[in-house]
Amino acid sequence: MTLALMGIGVSKAIALGTAFVVQRHPIDITPSWIEEHEIETEVERFCKALEMARQELRLVRTQIPATTPTDIAEFLDAHLLMLEDVTFTEAPLELIRNHLYRAEWALQVRRDAIVRVFEAMDDPYLRTRKDDVNHVVVQIQRCLMQQDNMPQQRDVSGQVVIAQDLSPADAILLKYRGVSAFVTEFGGPLSHTAILARSIGIPAVLGVHNVTQYIKHGELLVVDGEQGAVLAGLDDTILNAYQKQLGIYAEHKQEQRRLINKVSQSLDGIPVHLLGNIELPEDALQAIKHGATGIGLYRTEFMYMNRGTNPDEEEHLAAYLSVVRNLDGIPVTIRTLDLGADKQIMNHSGLYYQSTCNPALGLRAIRLCLKEPNLFKPQIRAILRASTEGPVKIMAPMLSTVNEIITTRRIIEEAKQELHRDGLNFDPNIKFGGMIEVPSAALSAAQFAQHLDFLSIGTNDLIQYTLAIDRVDEDVNYLFNPLHPAVLKLIRMTIVAGKRHQVPVTMCGEMAGEPRYTKLLLGMGLRGFSMQPNSLLDVKEIVCNSDIGYLTRTTRQMQRCIASGDTERLLDALNNGK
Repeated sequence: MTLALMGIGVSKAIALGTAFVVQRHPIDITPSWIEEHEIETEVERFCKALEMARQELRLVRTQIPATTPTDIAEFLDAHLLMLEDVTFTEAPLELIRNHLYRAEWALQVRRDAIVRVFEAMDDPYLRTRKDDVNHVVVQIQRCLMQQDNMPQQRDVSGQVVIAQDLSPADAILLKYRGVSAFVTEFGGPLSHTAILARSIGIPAVLGVHNVTQYIKHGELLVVDGEQGAVLAGLDDTILNAYQKQLGIYAEHKQEQRRLINKVSQSLDGIPVHLLGNIELPEDALQAIKHGATGIGLYRTEFMYMNRGTNPDEEEHLAAYLSVVRNLDGIPVTIRTLDLGADKQIMNHSGLYYQSTCNPALGLRAIRLCLKEPNLFKPQIRAILRASTEGPVKIMAPMLSTVNEIITTRRIIEEAKQELHRDGLNFDPNIKFGGMIEVPSAALSAAQFAQHLDFLSIGTNDLIQYTLAIDRVDEDVNYLFNPLHPAVLKLIRMTIVAGKRHQVPVTMCGEMAGEPRYTKLLLGMGLRGFSMQPNSLLDVKEIVCNSDIGYLTRTTRQMQRCIASGDTERLLDALNNGK
């Protein structure tokens, strides 16, 4: 009898292989103390474990092929940097020396404090960075407890690894040891492990509850990363069907590469701009290799993490120039800082402690930047200076009022005047746009379009704020629905406002990179999509095989029925048409 286990599909691919179940004993750290005469012994034990964890990660780093894209190796480098940070090196030692904590307990206390900071963050992507903290802490804890830290060193070629959780280091090395897929009990779509799975193209399903208990070591499995399904107990019919599907999928991916240099336009000749989202300077070239004609969203938050001081103007400039120069004339949209909450207290790791009861509704993003010009102005000056090297745009996140736009423009103009006085060059005609990611912004899109050079719809936050749910909260994330009539209405209002005022509109949320929604968005009038690089060819294929005139007419008919709530059936009908 076939067993189907459901989770979160984070990589749109299918794999077939035998299960390799990783049985790691859970780490249960309870409060424990040492005697005063044991302090130096405990300090030495902790330092040895820390160094062992570093050595293990360095070993993984050396085993990655030289052809590995830079952005993938960056995940390991980030964990190595965390192992050098005082958060994990000095703080636990202080607890050992001053409070007589046992090393395991000192590390756990420090871990809990850091995780609380991340959990209070309003940005879903940044909030899931607590997973990286957990992975690093577990690495050290296992060294302290002398547990097996590297199950991926075993032979897993062609197998499906089943585990409670996998760190980015695990995922990377498993890929290059020939694993066919992996499935975990924990993890979500925004975790670094999920991002890596998409980046390296390995089938993965995360968040499958109790999967290590249901799956037997050695049994044949199908991992469907698109449907988020893990199938066991396969009969011949299911097995043959998936084997055929695997063959078709491989041929399709090979054919799809021919689209990289093809012009992105519909069958009826309407051009559609396909752009890439990036988080690190090294990501830019990967986006272009996948056919992006520009960078529609360059997140800059990475510059503020794991550090004791804010980046200065020159550091900002160096990061932006590394992108702009590498792209050689390809446009880049740089989003200004999207962090913050009510009261900003920067600790020695560069993390913002948040004191507001609801940080998602607190002082964040553009609100924080306008309140703290000393934080904002160096970034604006750096972006302006980078604009001399290529086409650069400035984009402000989480706008909710026209006054915020006016104030931001004033700061940009002040920065231009300062640069002029300093004898520094910049593009005087640099474009300034804003994110539409809260309902008030979408409802005011017509007014916003009169003050901005372009609009970018951030569907991740727009959906969450519209439906009042947190998509990384397992208790309510089932309500996260891009097809909710209210969400579609706000998207359409924004597109219409942009068209009416001749202001370009792009979508940069995850909805833009989901092929299931491409035809619907084209029919609604969207002509700019910005997404993770690995989604570009899937979306481009749909664009190049679509008749937008037909989609526009059909979508208008859909709009009359959407209020009925039958959007899933209507979307299926649209996708099965032209």
